[in-house]
Amino acid sequence: MWEPQQPSVRMVTRLLLLTSVLFSTCQVAESHALFTGVTLTLEPSNAVSQGTNVTVRCQALVSSAGFLNSKYTIYKDNTEVHTESITTAADNLIYSLRMARVANTGKYKCKVNINDKELSSKSEKLTVTGLQTPVLSVNKHVFSEGEEVTVWCKAPEESGTIVFYFYDDSKELYEERVNANHVETRLRFNAGDHRLHCDYRVILLPDSVPSNASNNVVVTVKGLFITPIISVRPHGSMIIEGDNLDISCSVSGNLQNSSGLKVYLTKGSNLLSTGQSKANHSIRALANHSGVFQCTLEMGNVIKQATENVMITELFSQPVLTMYPTEVFEREKITLTCKSTNYSSDRISASDVKYSIYKDNYTLTPGSFNGIYVVPVAVRNSSGIYSCKADARMISKYSAELPVQAKVPVSKPEITAISRVIVGKPFKVRCHSDRGSLPIEYTLWKKYSKVNSTTVQQPHHQAIFPITIQHYSDTQDYKCEARNNPKIDVVVSNKLNTTVTVPLSNPGLSVVPDLLEVTEGNEMYLICGVEGSPPVTFKWYRRGNVQPLFTTTSTQSSASHQIKQVGNEHSGTYYCEAINYANTVQSQPVTVDVKMAMWKKGLIVACCLLVVAVLVLACVLRYNSKRGRETYSPPATQAFAGV
Repeated sequence: MWEPQQPSVRMVTRLLLLTSVLFSTCQVAESHALFTGVTLTLEPSNAVSQGTNVTVRCQALVSSAGFLNSKYTIYKDNTEVHTESITTAADNLIYSLRMARVANTGKYKCKVNINDKELSSKSEKLTVTGLQTPVLSVNKHVFSEGEEVTVWCKAPEESGTIVFYFYDDSKELYEERVNANHVETRLRFNAGDHRLHCDYRVILLPDSVPSNASNNVVVTVKGLFITPIISVRPHGSMIIEGDNLDISCSVSGNLQNSSGLKVYLTKGSNLLSTGQSKANHSIRALANHSGVFQCTLEMGNVIKQATENVMITELFSQPVLTMYPTEVFEREKITLTCKSTNYSSDRISASDVKYSIYKDNYTLTPGSFNGIYVVPVAVRNSSGIYSCKADARMISKYSAELPVQAKVPVSKPEITAISRVIVGKPFKVRCHSDRGSLPIEYTLWKKYSKVNSTTVQQPHHQAIFPITIQHYSDTQDYKCEARNNPKIDVVVSNKLNTTVTVPLSNPGLSVVPDLLEVTEGNEMYLICGVEGSPPVTFKWYRRGNVQPLFTTTSTQSSASHQIKQVGNEHSGTYYCEAINYANTVQSQPVTVDVKMAMWKKGLIVACCLLVVAVLVLACVLRYNSKRGRETYSPPATQAFAGV
């Protein structure tokens, strides 16, 4: 029952085999492609006029035995403009620019990818010359003042980024940048005839290409026969402070059909008054009211203006507050003078101006006076913010603030050593006052001779002086003085009082008991002494040993090292070192020879005597024994003699 399906299976098998063969053939063809480069050409040429059809040809330099899988990409000024994939034996791509415009100007480049190998061409510059002349049009040629007119500027054949400009004769009215070939806007004009035209620029970074000017269009604006009028009373240039100043803003002309009419009276950004057809403003004139007043008429979109420059003469000038002397110290006399240097002699005299002086907004002069005020010496703190006021004919004027900072007299200075004081070596002293306004001049004296001086200008600066003394008592010769006010005497410090370190000298090592009496079994003291300032660290050494035998620190000029039960092993050469903050000194060596103990000497003598005695006794006994043998005759000898 499966037999009817066998032909279908065989057909599918054949199709798969054929596809495999074709695919293998394609792979073989692709693998034999030789891709060596890319060229790009611009046809008919690299420079053309507007409206020319331009062909951008991208040619791949490739040799192959079959079809190619190619991808072509066209760039203009490094921006991709066209991409196309080709699966044929073709080795080039054509990109057409129909009716080329100036916006097509730029550098073109081609990139080709064949069988995953990518190469690029060199850049070619295309230059398109010539721009279309723009056309200007309006929606109406005659209209009333205040109305808007719609204007268009068009260049329908151009493309790219374009900036359009609108002009009234040679005056530029408006500009707009668009990505289109036309622009529309609404403009408003003053009454009269206006000759309009436009032009444009095509943006080709970093440059731009200008067009010719468009056609001219004349529009006529019918004016509204109304005019703003500003009037000032009193008239003329002699308006003096204190006068009543009246300013009015009104409208002149045909006020029929004037619905929506409004007038505004302003000075700078201040709105003084407003009304339907008139606005008034009245003030008592002051010098700071001088300036330009403006009358503005507004009706719909129509705005008209009139201005008047008003100059007001001062009745008296702003007072000026001065101080003498310009630099003062605490509890010194200060003279304050408040004066207006100018006044209008037609209206007042100098005596009509009265003054008041203030300190920190507190009145120092309860009643008006002639302008001179002396701050009492008894006032401890004269520092503060001073000001004054001048009054005449109900007009008051204030001076600028005068900050006064009374200086603090310098206090008695202190002289201190800021480094260790060692006789014969340089060290530094500081002269400092806890109170006193800068600058302060410090001077160092040795007895009656000036050593040096310096001026401290900044809070973080110090008066530092280097000195050297040759004796520990020389510090008492030094003083310093401080001054910050040339009108008073200097302030002098106490004498320099500090700890002085005298270098060590004359070191010596002595032995107790006397060197000839150092015997075994007794105590021995090694005494190290020096001259100089304590504390002193003493160290005892035995020649041949690197480490000290004993170390101690003393506030005295000498110290001792005790050796108990002296033995023969303590014989040797000894020396000591002494150390203080100034230096280190070493004594001359001392050689110690430990003598034998007396009992040992006696024992030796006794032993010697005993030995002598024994020897003498032995000799005596020997002698006596020998003599006895010589005087005794034995019997055998005698018998022989008788025969």
